[in-house]
Amino acid sequence: MHIVLHQPEIPSNTGNIGRTCVATYTSLHLIEPLGFQINEKQLKRAGMDYWERLDVTRYINYDDFMQKVGAARIWYATTKAHKRYTDVQYSPDDYIMFGKESGGIPEEILVDNEEYCIRIPMYGDIRSLNLANSVAIVLYEALRQQDFTGLTTDGSLHRLEWNS
Repeated sequence: MHIVLHQPEIPSNTGNIGRTCVATYTSLHLIEPLGFQINEKQLKRAGMDYWERLDVTRYINYDDFMQKVGAARIWYATTKAHKRYTDVQYSPDDYIMFGKESGGIPEEILVDNEEYCIRIPMYGDIRSLNLANSVAIVLYEALRQQDFTGLTTDGSLHRLEWNS
Protein backbone atom coordinates (compact mmCIF):
# COMPACT_ATOMS: atom_id res chain seq x y z
CA MET A 1 0.00 0.00 0.00
CA HIS A 2 0.96 3.62 -0.45
CA ILE A 3 -0.06 6.64 1.62
CA VAL A 4 0.26 10.04 -0.05
CA LEU A 5 0.23 13.33 1.86
CA HIS A 6 -0.45 16.35 -0.33
CA GLN A 7 1.34 19.33 1.21
CA PRO A 8 1.19 18.28 4.88
CA GLU A 9 1.62 21.14 7.34
CA ILE A 10 2.01 19.66 10.83
CA PRO A 11 5.18 17.68 11.54
CA SER A 12 3.72 15.61 14.37
CA ASN A 13 0.92 14.33 12.09
CA THR A 14 3.42 13.33 9.42
CA GLY A 15 5.61 11.68 12.05
CA ASN A 16 2.68 9.66 13.39
CA ILE A 17 1.68 8.69 9.86
CA GLY A 18 5.26 7.65 9.15
CA ARG A 19 5.21 5.39 12.20
CA THR A 20 1.92 3.84 11.06
CA CYS A 21 3.45 3.26 7.63
CA VAL A 22 6.46 1.48 9.11
CA ALA A 23 4.17 -0.69 11.28
CA THR A 24 2.11 -1.72 8.24
CA TYR A 25 4.93 -1.99 5.68
CA THR A 26 3.36 0.87 3.72
CA SER A 27 5.22 3.43 1.62
CA LEU A 28 4.79 7.13 2.39
CA HIS A 29 4.77 9.74 -0.39
CA LEU A 30 5.10 13.44 0.43
CA ILE A 31 4.05 16.07 -2.11
CA GLU A 32 5.69 19.46 -1.53
CA PRO A 33 5.59 22.10 -0.37
CA LEU A 34 5.76 20.75 3.16
CA GLY A 35 4.91 22.98 6.11
CA PHE A 36 8.06 21.84 7.96
CA GLN A 37 11.55 20.48 7.46
CA ILE A 38 11.94 16.69 7.39
CA ASN A 39 14.65 16.91 10.04
CA GLU A 40 12.42 18.70 12.56
CA LYS A 41 12.61 17.26 16.05
CA GLN A 42 8.79 16.99 16.35
CA LEU A 43 8.59 14.88 13.19
CA LYS A 44 11.19 12.40 14.38
CA ARG A 45 9.74 12.36 17.90
CA ALA A 46 6.27 11.50 16.60
CA GLY A 47 7.76 8.75 14.43
CA MET A 48 10.00 7.78 17.31
CA ASP A 49 12.96 5.65 16.30
CA TYR A 50 11.11 4.27 13.30
CA TRP A 51 11.68 7.17 10.89
CA GLU A 52 14.93 5.68 9.57
CA ARG A 53 13.04 2.50 8.57
CA LEU A 54 10.37 4.42 6.63
CA ASP A 55 10.09 4.01 2.85
CA VAL A 56 9.45 7.66 2.01
CA THR A 57 9.53 9.49 -1.33
CA ARG A 58 9.22 13.24 -1.87
CA TYR A 59 7.82 15.01 -4.92
CA ILE A 60 8.24 18.62 -5.99
CA ASN A 61 4.50 18.98 -6.68
CA TYR A 62 1.38 17.04 -7.69
CA ASP A 63 2.39 16.92 -11.37
CA ASP A 64 5.75 15.42 -10.45
CA PHE A 65 3.96 12.81 -8.32
CA MET A 66 1.55 11.93 -11.13
CA GLN A 67 4.36 11.58 -13.67
CA LYS A 68 6.27 9.21 -11.41
CA VAL A 69 3.38 6.96 -10.31
CA GLY A 70 2.04 6.61 -13.85
CA ALA A 71 -1.18 4.65 -14.18
CA ALA A 72 -1.42 3.68 -10.51
CA ARG A 73 -4.86 3.74 -8.92
CA ILE A 74 -5.19 6.61 -6.46
CA TRP A 75 -7.96 7.05 -3.90
CA TYR A 76 -8.54 10.64 -2.75
CA ALA A 77 -9.69 10.95 0.87
CA THR A 78 -11.86 14.03 1.27
CA THR A 79 -14.82 15.17 3.34
CA LYS A 80 -16.46 16.20 0.04
CA ALA A 81 -16.75 12.68 -1.47
CA HIS A 82 -19.96 10.75 -2.20
CA LYS A 83 -18.51 7.29 -1.43
CA ARG A 84 -17.50 6.04 2.00
CA TYR A 85 -14.03 4.60 2.40
CA THR A 86 -15.66 1.22 3.16
CA ASP A 87 -17.58 1.22 -0.15
CA VAL A 88 -14.54 0.54 -2.34
CA GLN A 89 -12.19 -2.39 -2.93
CA TYR A 90 -8.52 -1.63 -2.32
CA SER A 91 -5.64 -3.44 -4.00
CA PRO A 92 -2.14 -3.92 -2.53
CA ASP A 93 -0.61 -1.44 -5.00
CA ASP A 94 -3.18 1.33 -4.48
CA TYR A 95 -2.29 4.84 -3.37
CA ILE A 96 -4.47 6.67 -0.85
CA MET A 97 -4.02 10.45 -0.86
CA PHE A 98 -4.82 12.84 1.98
CA GLY A 99 -4.68 16.62 1.82
CA LYS A 100 -3.09 19.23 4.03
CA GLU A 101 -4.58 19.83 7.44
CA SER A 102 -5.90 23.33 6.74
CA GLY A 103 -7.66 22.68 3.45
CA GLY A 104 -7.53 19.09 2.25
CA ILE A 105 -6.83 18.07 -1.33
CA PRO A 106 -7.38 20.96 -3.78
CA GLU A 107 -10.80 20.79 -5.45
CA GLU A 108 -9.12 21.05 -8.87
CA ILE A 109 -7.67 17.60 -8.21
CA LEU A 110 -10.89 16.21 -6.74
CA VAL A 111 -13.17 17.15 -9.66
CA ASP A 112 -10.89 15.30 -12.08
CA ASN A 113 -11.04 12.16 -9.91
CA GLU A 114 -14.60 12.09 -8.56
CA GLU A 115 -15.05 8.33 -8.94
CA TYR A 116 -11.98 7.74 -6.76
CA CYS A 117 -12.92 10.15 -3.96
CA ILE A 118 -13.73 8.56 -0.61
CA ARG A 119 -14.84 9.91 2.75
CA ILE A 120 -14.98 8.93 6.41
CA PRO A 121 -18.52 9.47 7.74
CA MET A 122 -18.78 12.01 10.55
CA TYR A 123 -21.56 13.47 12.66
CA GLY A 124 -23.04 16.91 12.06
CA ASP A 125 -20.96 19.85 10.96
CA ILE A 126 -17.56 18.59 12.09
CA ARG A 127 -15.10 19.85 9.47
CA SER A 128 -12.66 16.94 9.58
CA LEU A 129 -10.79 14.42 11.68
CA ASN A 130 -7.12 14.63 12.60
CA LEU A 131 -4.98 13.72 9.58
CA ALA A 132 -3.03 10.94 11.32
CA ASN A 133 -6.28 9.39 12.58
CA SER A 134 -7.84 9.58 9.12
CA VAL A 135 -4.86 7.84 7.54
CA ALA A 136 -5.00 5.06 10.13
CA ILE A 137 -8.74 4.52 9.67
CA VAL A 138 -8.60 4.22 5.88
CA LEU A 139 -5.30 2.34 5.71
CA TYR A 140 -6.42 -0.31 8.16
CA GLU A 141 -9.64 -0.84 6.19
CA ALA A 142 -7.57 -1.36 3.04
CA LEU A 143 -5.30 -3.79 4.88
CA ARG A 144 -8.29 -5.60 6.42
CA GLN A 145 -9.68 -6.18 2.94
CA GLN A 146 -6.38 -7.88 2.12
CA ASP A 147 -6.58 -10.02 5.27
CA PHE A 148 -3.62 -8.09 6.74
CA THR A 149 -1.27 -10.00 4.43
CA GLY A 150 2.31 -9.83 5.67
CA LEU A 151 1.39 -8.32 9.03
CA THR A 152 1.60 -10.01 12.41
CA THR A 153 -1.94 -10.80 13.52
CA ASP A 154 -1.31 -12.82 16.67
CA GLY A 155 -0.38 -11.21 19.95
CA SER A 156 2.02 -12.39 22.63
CA LEU A 157 2.41 -11.09 26.13
CA HIS A 158 5.88 -9.92 27.15
CA ARG A 159 6.27 -11.65 30.52
CA LEU A 160 3.31 -14.02 30.81
CA GLU A 161 1.36 -16.38 28.55
CA TRP A 162 -2.29 -16.27 27.56
CA ASN A 163 -4.51 -18.83 29.40
CA SER A 164 -6.11 -20.18 26.24
